[in-house]
This record gives sequence, structure tokens and C-alpha cells, in this order.
Amino acid sequence: MIIVKNLKKQFERANKKKKKTKFYAVNNISLEAKDGEIVGILGPNGAGKTTLLRMISGIMEKQAGEVYFDNLDFLKDEITIKKDIAYLSSNTKIYQSISPYELMKMCLAFYEYPKEGIEKRIKEISKILKMDDFLYNRISKLSTGQMQRANLARCMVHNPKYYILDEATSGLDIISSQIILDFIKKEKEKGKTILYSTHYMEEAENICDRVYLLNEGKIIMSGTPNEIKKKTKTTNLRDSFFKIMEEKVQNNS
Repeated sequence: MIIVKNLKKQFERANKKKKKTKFYAVNNISLEAKDGEIVGILGPNGAGKTTLLRMISGIMEKQAGEVYFDNLDFLKDEITIKKDIAYLSSNTKIYQSISPYELMKMCLAFYEYPKEGIEKRIKEISKILKMDDFLYNRISKLSTGQMQRANLARCMVHNPKYYILDEATSGLDIISSQIILDFIKKEKEKGKTILYSTHYMEEAENICDRVYLLNEGKIIMSGTPNEIKKKTKTTNLRDSFFKIMEEKVQNNS
């Protein structure tokens, strides 16, 4: 289980007149994701999704707030927690001059995976992500979808408990996207805890148990997809988001 309490992160930006102002990319956000649950972090570009997930995973330092993984405090048990995390974004860079096979073998060694089980583990992952056709090809020669699958393979080699996935299917073809989504569903069935960020509302509606809708660094609504649709009297999450935003504009005018 992942519990996040009152996370904040402030940045600085310049306006057209080059005057610098401060703003909150993440503003007092609290959320939780239970074991065996896919929790969606949804919103448009610039909503704060990536900053939030980077702080939760320990990649970015938080300005305020607390993060717990199964009651372990990230500040006190960072190394233990990170060994159980898989973090993936759509623009994560991986070595171009090696093959997915070599990448996985390197990562398994890093996680001190038992040597006698390495080949078996690589074969398992290759089968799950349908990588057999390009397992030994150089990563620089792979398509975008194949490269993202190799990236996901890198994340899952050590059998992590927590998946933090940021725009994992962004820009992918329909086949690669479906392979990744099917994988996420199967990991959920194994009791894994999954935070899944996307701006594809239809995708989130299909796989997420609960969602948090973000805009300008704040949660504007949360619940199951059906609960949110019922609250907003809409038939899909995309329309729900636009209706919430429309109501916010009306209330502020």
C-alpha cells in the first residue's frame, strides 16, 4: 500500500516580461493506492502528474509532505523501498548500444538476482511482453513500441511490488499499448500496487480501479470511474473532466 500525505513542490517560472514568479506544480496532494489496485493519476499536460510521481518514487525531492510504502517512511527506509519500486516514464532513456537481453541481464545483476535463475527470468519477461522477435536486437534499432517494452522489462526484472508508471503508453501503436495494458492488469491480479499516470481518459477508464483527477497541481475530484461519472452526470471520464473544469470556471467568475 502506498500512502501520500500533503505533498508539495514549488517551482519558478518567467512570464513574457521575464519576471520570475513561483508556482506550485503539486499543491498539498494526498492519496492512497492499495495492494492489488490500479490507481489512475489523470489530467492534462502540466497538471502536475509527473512531478507528483517523481516525488512519490524518490526521484525528486519533495518540498513538504510524507510518503509511506506499507507503513515504511521513505525518509527512513529509502533503500529498502526503492528495491521494491519500478518507475517508468514515456521518455526514460536506456542504453542504445546493447540489446534488451543484455539490458535485462545487467539489471538482474544489479538487483543481485540469483545467477542460476537469470536466463529463466529473461525468458519469462520476454514471453510476457512479446519480445522474442527483437530480444537480441540492438536497442537503437527498435521501434518506439519495442523500446518501451524493453524499458518496461528493465523495470520488472526484479519482480517489484510497486509500479509507478508515468505515461507508459504515450505515443505507442495500438499493439504495443495493449501489450503493456494487459501486463499491468496481470500484475494487479498478483496483488501489486500500481500508480498509473495518463492523459488518455479512455485508457484509464478501462484499467483503473480508482482515479484522481488533477489540474494545476491540485486534486479536483477522486473516486472510481463510475462514481465520478455519476457525480458529474456524464458517460465517460473525458466528459467528466471537462464538466468539472467548466463548473470551476463558472464558480470563479
